[in-house]
Amino acid sequence: MIRKIVQIDSDKCNGCGLCVPACAEGAIRIVDGKAVLAADNLCDGLGACLGDCPQDAIHIVERDAEQFDEEAVERHLKQAGHGNNHQAAHHNTAGSGGCPGSRVISFARPASEQQVTPANPQSSQLAQWPVQLHLVPVTAPYFQNADLLIAADCVPFAYPDFHRDFLSGKALVVGCPKLDDNSFYLAKLTELFKVASIRSLTVLRMEVPCCSGIVMAARQALADSGKEISFREVVIGIDGGIKSEIRK
Repeated sequence: MIRKIVQIDSDKCNGCGLCVPACAEGAIRIVDGKAVLAADNLCDGLGACLGDCPQDAIHIVERDAEQFDEEAVERHLKQAGHGNNHQAAHHNTAGSGGCPGSRVISFARPASEQQVTPANPQSSQLAQWPVQLHLVPVTAPYFQNADLLIAADCVPFAYPDFHRDFLSGKALVVGCPKLDDNSFYLAKLTELFKVASIRSLTVLRMEVPCCSGIVMAARQALADSGKEISFREVVIGIDGGIKSEIRK
């Protein structure tokens, strides 16, 4: 039958694997470093994976394809160990497919009140993986009801107490507005604000002018999403100190 179905451009695909957890039916897998459609009858053609591809390698086309089969999807997910619930599969397929470095992981990080000494070093407060804005799926469970921290990727190197003062208890995304496409940041953050129940937003940027782009993207994404979330912007100096702070 002629119907809508996902088509993946192997020339554009870089094998990042973000489309794998985005597909609730488990229809996409990584083979030899490229995303491929596992079977036509597993793809519903709705394109939930499109927005998670940073390479624009996935599109919806109309072609002759086997009809979408809900029962085949259930069997496929069960064989893959994801049970019978599509929503659960949407979160869990990241643990079994795609690039291992992009696998979605959450881990508990209890806040430490102990004094930091050479014998008792500071503990990491990172509670998730991945953290790069290009790699995080907006449906990751660690974003639900989270206090979100958006950090320019130079900040943790400049500010010595980044983990203790800013990261503890927060979900994190990092990026560089000078080196990356800020329009991608805007689109990705807008989608994140729309689908996740973000409770508060903190944006950390360096004092250099080019770093303001990550704040602009966060502000515009928040406006485009229609959500009202408390907003905190902190500017870190290249000497490692806090230069200014704005709360709204």
